[in-house]
Amino acid sequence: MSKRYAKLGPGEGPNYDWENDHTFVKVSGQDTDGAYTLMEDNLKASFALGLHRHDTHAETFYFLEGEVDFYVDGDWHRCGQGTTMHVPPGVPHACRIAVDTPAKMLMIFQPSGFDGFLAELAKMTEADFADEAKMAKVNARYDIVPMGPVPAHPDDEV
Repeated sequence: MSKRYAKLGPGEGPNYDWENDHTFVKVSGQDTDGAYTLMEDNLKASFALGLHRHDTHAETFYFLEGEVDFYVDGDWHRCGQGTTMHVPPGVPHACRIAVDTPAKMLMIFQPSGFDGFLAELAKMTEADFADEAKMAKVNARYDIVPMGPVPAHPDDEV
């Protein structure tokens, strides 16, 4: 008889070590029949994610370590340990490391799907990433609507 639960320790689970972050899938969409995905994201000091939205899924972020500047629907927020940020479907958002040190957060995607996006990206080549038409199809398949770079932050203005 198979187990009716799953347990993963530190550093366990499917993981994707990118240039700017290292993400671990802790609870996959397969584990939840598509209800949600839970991931641990270890943001490297160079991390920044451009403005985008999701039309059909929500994201919730719980910050464990470090500080992240989070742009949501026109407002900037500094998010540190213990902060929760919930972004409903349709709300534009972006984020970046607040200071030049790594950060860590848990992410819940509801319904699931982002784990599939990362798995697909991991199989792509540099040529695939450079192919705008291919990237547009991948983004559309996973409800990612790119909207531009990280917006200007008030602290950047001199």
